[in-house]
Amino acid sequence: MIVIDTTQRTTPDTRLLDALSSESSSTRLQAALAAGTHPDARFVDALMARCAVEPDFFVRDMLTWALTRLPAENTMPALLTELGSDVPQARSQALHTLSKIGDVTAWPAITRSLLHDADDEVARSAWRAAVVLVPDGERKRLAVDLAAQFGRGDRKVRLSLSRALVALGDEIEPALRTGLASADPEVRAHARATERLLRDPDADFDPAVDEAKRVVALGPERAGGA
Repeated sequence: MIVIDTTQRTTPDTRLLDALSSESSSTRLQAALAAGTHPDARFVDALMARCAVEPDFFVRDMLTWALTRLPAENTMPALLTELGSDVPQARSQALHTLSKIGDVTAWPAITRSLLHDADDEVARSAWRAAVVLVPDGERKRLAVDLAAQFGRGDRKVRLSLSRALVALGDEIEPALRTGLASADPEVRAHARATERLLRDPDADFDPAVDEAKRVVALGPERAGGA
């Protein structure tokens, strides 16, 4: 058990800092848990730095939790700065943490560049953060930005994009129509699968994609009568 020493108020506990960079993932997990259990603004920089390089998903999730336990005024400046990092994981984790904090003042930082980031994990995190932080007046514009990426990536990426769009509700209808009219069959199929999820959020994604591809291949009239 890692116990944070709160008696020294000038510098963070060096034992916790050492534990955050341990070769053992269980030790790093315990350190992140300790940092969140005893929130201390002096750990912000260390937690942020670890987020950028941590290879273990569960440790990254605990690091995010530890950051959310701190006052937003301590974490937000560092998170917003991290969005401009050259390290994709740093950008992705900062976006993920912002989505968990839910502070809508971060919305202007969710730029079009992040929404269209070349790194799929960064883009997926940006989509999730965007639908949490977007103000009502920006929802249609966000829907257009997201729908412009129909057909992007593998199944995981496409499912993330569809879920983000569905979270925006009926605001996505115009953007869906644009996707459904695309000359690209992959774009049309992805748009149609998203439309099905919008109508039935509990539907499975893969059958929706398969049916959408069938409709695109045969045409809606032939597919309906087959």
